[in-house]
Amino acid sequence: PPEGALWRLRPERCCYLKDAFFCLLLCVPWGSSCPPSCQCTERAGAKAVLCSSRHLEEIPKDIPRDAVFLKLDANSITRIPSNAFRHLSHLEELDLSRNAIEKIDRAAFKGVAAGLRTLDLSSNRIRSIPKEALLALNAKLRLANNPWHCECALQEVLWEARLDPDSVQDITCHTAPRQEYVGKPLLQVLDAGVNFCSVRQRTTDVAMFITMFGWFAMVIVYVICYVRHNREDTCKHVDYLKSLPSTQGHAETTSTAL
Repeated sequence: PPEGALWRLRPERCCYLKDAFFCLLLCVPWGSSCPPSCQCTERAGAKAVLCSSRHLEEIPKDIPRDAVFLKLDANSITRIPSNAFRHLSHLEELDLSRNAIEKIDRAAFKGVAAGLRTLDLSSNRIRSIPKEALLALNAKLRLANNPWHCECALQEVLWEARLDPDSVQDITCHTAPRQEYVGKPLLQVLDAGVNFCSVRQRTTDVAMFITMFGWFAMVIVYVICYVRHNREDTCKHVDYLKSLPSTQGHAETTSTAL
């Protein structure tokens, strides 16, 4: 062929290449990007976002909305803020184990409570957790190997939340109101008849009793001061009245003499 003939493409060939280019653009999943520190894969048609051991200090902001499985384990995350997963309406399994989580906000799992099936918070630094953050969940919880402070809120979580039966024995009292409970599984302490909520109730009752006694004592002191003050005024008034007849008699005597 003549020189340069390969560059002389027919108009229909140009249209074909342009259509192929636009088709390629349409096939790119623009709305389902993966965080740069994570790996996104497919599991039986469901998207899994794997962010394990990535030295993350907070939860990534750009997790795909269609994520069903999310693994954030073995990182350095210290807090779960409110609405951290609110946009992940398809999320079913969430792994936050082996982090450095110390604080969980009350609305940390708002938006995923209904669909979440598994939540792993084991092996963190959680001492206490708002019961509102967990009691709305239907997920199976793993809370083992945390430095728990055994108190009423944790007891209520144990009673009402869906805990993983394989890990419930590893929920141990790191600190407690009484030293004899320290180091023991919370379930064992509760089985022995301990009720942390009743302890708090007794403390509240004692505080109310002391407050009422203080108010009662103030009322008594006020009444005593009031009576004493009135008695002094009464005594002064009586003394004044006693002085009136003698003055009147002296006036009558003076009038008769005249």
